[in-house]
Amino acid sequence: MKNQYLKTLHKGKKVETSFMINKIISRDGNNVYAFIGDNTGEVKARFKDENRAFKVGDVITVKGTLGESIDVDKVKKEKTFNIMDYLPSVKRPIEDIMNEIELLSKEEFKSEEAIKLNEYFFKNEEFINKFKKAIGGVYQHHNYLGGLAEHTLNVMHLTKVLSYRYNCRYKEIAILGAKLHDIGKIYEMSYDGPFNYTLRGDMEGHIVIGVNMIEDAFRENKELYDEEFKGRIKGIIVQHHGKEEYGSPKAPKTVESHIVHYADYVDAMMNKIEIVTESVEKGQWTPYERRIEGKIFV
Repeated sequence: MKNQYLKTLHKGKKVETSFMINKIISRDGNNVYAFIGDNTGEVKARFKDENRAFKVGDVITVKGTLGESIDVDKVKKEKTFNIMDYLPSVKRPIEDIMNEIELLSKEEFKSEEAIKLNEYFFKNEEFINKFKKAIGGVYQHHNYLGGLAEHTLNVMHLTKVLSYRYNCRYKEIAILGAKLHDIGKIYEMSYDGPFNYTLRGDMEGHIVIGVNMIEDAFRENKELYDEEFKGRIKGIIVQHHGKEEYGSPKAPKTVESHIVHYADYVDAMMNKIEIVTESVEKGQWTPYERRIEGKIFV
């Protein structure tokens, strides 16, 4: 049973607790250099691995001294452990997030097309189980279990506000597109161990995967969806990254695509800022952070 978490440990002190191997950086003879961590963070470590017995995803108990990294004196692989001790997760109860998503959906989705497309995914138990667990990103934003659901709720809420404030003609499509904009991430990334991209994710990316998922939904009920509805929904998925340099196959071409793009961007950026400033005292600067290309005065 895990007895200490990285966030509670102090530099210069002896450490004896378990971590998951998140990434192996390099090997030098019998030494391994790796990132190891738990659900409160990660740290570099050096430890012996004479028989190459350790791999990414293993949980190891280490004994050593914590500095900028952990210099490990003893290491042992654990056979039994609680995976949730080693993977960060959303702070709010996931069911609260899902209930809020459902409430917003019931308030806004009135047409048969919107209701049926929503239900195709969110009445599917296999999809829901993946969606509730999925991460929003491996490195950039919402990179914790439940992060995708949290991000989706926030983008839906921002999209609703912007759609009503600026009198978007297709409010329902905008909000539904916000709900579906990142569904491809349930297959793009792996989140049952150290967060990473799947082969499909590396080869296709969540935009392509998401459009294919939407096409599958349309094919199941061909007579229901008209071409404009299909085009506008797929347009939101394709265009939500905004610019080609941000990984968007096309720049936004409709009002609702612009709204979802900006809602997505704002929530992703604010989550990055929250993560970067979380452990910084008031009146202090964060270190330079690549994710926001700068630093923040707290």
